[in-house]
Amino acid sequence: MQAHQSKLDGIDDTARLQLLIDAIVDYAIYMIDLDGTVRSWNSGAQRLKGYSPDEIIGKSFASFYTPDDRTNGLPERALSVAAREGRFSAEGWRVRKDGSRFWASVIIDAVRNQAGEVIGFAKVTRDVTERQEAHEELLNSERRYRQLIEAVVDYAIFQLDPLGNVTTWNPGAERIKGYAPPEIIGQHFSAFYTPEDIELGVPKRALSEAAEHGRFEAEGWRLRKDGSRFWASVIIDRITDEAGNIVGFAKVTRDVTDRKRAEDELKHVQEQLAASQKLEAVGQLSGGIAHDFNNLLMIVLGNLETAERHAKAPGANLNRALANAKRGAQRAAALTSRLLAFSRRQALDPKPINVNNYVNGLQEFLQRTLGERIEVQTVGSAGLWEIEADANHLESAIVNLAINARDAMPDGGKLTLEAANISADDDYCRLNPELAPGQYVAICVTDTGGGMSRDVLSHAFEPFFTTKEPGHGTGLSQVYGFVKQSGGHAKIYSEVGQGTTIKMYFPRFSGSTRPEEIAPEEIAEGELSETVLVVEDDEDLRVYISDVLRDLNYRVLSARSAQAALTILLQDDSKVDLLLTDVVMPGINGRELGRRAHQIRPGLKILYMTGYSRNAVVHQGRLDEGVNLLEKPISQAKLALKVREILDQFE
Repeated sequence: MQAHQSKLDGIDDTARLQLLIDAIVDYAIYMIDLDGTVRSWNSGAQRLKGYSPDEIIGKSFASFYTPDDRTNGLPERALSVAAREGRFSAEGWRVRKDGSRFWASVIIDAVRNQAGEVIGFAKVTRDVTERQEAHEELLNSERRYRQLIEAVVDYAIFQLDPLGNVTTWNPGAERIKGYAPPEIIGQHFSAFYTPEDIELGVPKRALSEAAEHGRFEAEGWRLRKDGSRFWASVIIDRITDEAGNIVGFAKVTRDVTDRKRAEDELKHVQEQLAASQKLEAVGQLSGGIAHDFNNLLMIVLGNLETAERHAKAPGANLNRALANAKRGAQRAAALTSRLLAFSRRQALDPKPINVNNYVNGLQEFLQRTLGERIEVQTVGSAGLWEIEADANHLESAIVNLAINARDAMPDGGKLTLEAANISADDDYCRLNPELAPGQYVAICVTDTGGGMSRDVLSHAFEPFFTTKEPGHGTGLSQVYGFVKQSGGHAKIYSEVGQGTTIKMYFPRFSGSTRPEEIAPEEIAEGELSETVLVVEDDEDLRVYISDVLRDLNYRVLSARSAQAALTILLQDDSKVDLLLTDVVMPGINGRELGRRAHQIRPGLKILYMTGYSRNAVVHQGRLDEGVNLLEKPISQAKLALKVREILDQFE
C-alpha cells in the first residue's frame, strides 16, 4: 500500500517553521539581532504594525516604541534584560507605521547557539488594546465610584466583612458617627447600636436577614462616638462574588432625627386634635340631653310646687315624700348644670377681672379650704392683662382644681396658683391646636401630687370621669366647659410622680368696664287680665306653664308650634299681650316666630324660654343680644316675676 505523500514533504524544517509563523496573523513574531535590527517579519507583524517585510527588515525595532520610551532607553533596556535573564515581558504603548498607537503585550526571548551564546532575540507582540481599555474603564469606574462615595457627606456609606467588621469608611460616616477611619476600620459595626439593641441581638439579626434575603432595612436609635443618639434610617445589602459566596455587606445610614422629631410632633398634635374632637362630640351630646332634661325637670319641679301649695291637710308622710321628690329633682337639675357647663351652654355673667387682684385674694380662702397640710402660694405678674369672665364660675373652677390637687396630695404638699401673660404665635399654637393665635392670660394651678397616667390624662376632661371614690374630689369637665365657653382653652400637663399643672387660657380683655345691671323690683301678684300666648312643642311642659299662668289670673292661649301660633296672631279678634315661646322648636324656631309676630303685631311683647344658656343661643345665631330670656328649669316664682316684668314695661 502506497503511503500518502504530503505537500509539506520535501520542505526542510526551516521553511516549514516559516510557513507556520506566517500563518499566525494575531501575533507579530519576528527575529532581531543583538543590536535590535529586525531580521524576520511574519504576516501577523505586518497586519499588526503596518510595515511590509521590505520596509522594516534591517531597521531597528526601536521604531515601534513611542518617542518618550526611546528617550528613556526602554528598547535597549528590554534587550539587556532578555540577554541577562533570558526573557523580557512587559506591556505598554507601541506605534504603528501610520503613527497610531496600540497597547501591546510584549515578550522578548533570548536565542542562543549550541555553545549557549546569545546570538539574537525572538520577539512576540500582541495587540491587547481592547483589554486595556476595558481595564482602564474599570479603573475609571472605580475611581468615579470612590469619588462619589467620598463626596457624599449626608450618608454614612461603608462596607463590612462577612463577620460585620468595618472595612471601608466614607466622610459622611465620619461626619454622622464621629469616628475617623483609623478609629473604626477593623471594629465591629455593633459599636453604633444602643446597649438595649445589642442585648436584644439587633446587629446579629440585621446581618442574618441581609445574608438570607439580600437586604435589611430598619429605623432606630444609633450611637455616635461621643455617646449621643440619633434616629437612623439603615440599609444593609449583601455583597457576593461570581460564585454566589458572601464576601461582605454594604451599609448605608442616614440621620433622620429631624424627620423623626417632626413626625412625633405631628402625632402629638393629631392626638390632641382627636381628643378635642372627642370632647366636642361628647359636649354636643351632653348639651342636647341637658336641654331635653331641663324640660322634664321643669314639669316635675313645677308640679311638686303646685302639689305642696294645694295639698289639703298634708300629713308628715306626704310632706316628707314631697320634700324628697323636690330634693331629687333639684339634684337632677344640678346634674344638668354639669352637663351644660361641659357643653359650654351654662349661663354666664362675664365681667372684666383684674387677675392679679383676683388671684391674690384667693390665697387665704384656698388655704382655709385645703387645710394646713397643703401650702398654698399665689403668684401674679407685673403688667398682667385683664380678662373678661364670670368671676363666680372662675372661682368655682379654681376651687374645683384645688380640691382635686388636695386629694392628689394625701400626705401634704404644695399648691401654686399663678397667672402670666401669653402671646400665642403660630409656633405656640402649632403645639396647642385648639388655641387660636392671640394674647391670653394663663391661670395655672400646680400641685406636687402623684400625677396622672397617660390613660387618665386622655379622659380627665370627660363628663363624670373620676379616679376617686364617690364623694371625693370633683370632675374636670365643668372647668373645661367653663373655660371653653369663655373663649379660652384648658390643658393638663402631668407625669406620674411629678405632679400636675392645669392651665386655663383666657383671652385678653381690651374693652371698658360695663355698668352693673339694675335688678328688677319685686312685683306683687294681683288681679290681672292680660293674655299670654304660650308656644312650646313639649306637650307636658306646655300644659304645665299654661296652668301656672292661669293660676296667676292670666288668660292663656297655647300653641304646639310656631305655625299654630302665627295662625292665632293673624286672627283679628284674638287679644295677645305677651308671646311666651321656646327658642328651639322643629320647623320655625322661636327667633323666626318672634320676627314674624312683630310683623303681624308690631307692639307685641315677647319672652323667650330655652334649655340652653343665653350665651349658647346668642352664639348659635338663634337670638339677638338684649332679648328677654328665661333659662329652664324655671320656678313658678321666677316665671311669675319675669312675665309681670315684661308686661309692665313701657312700649
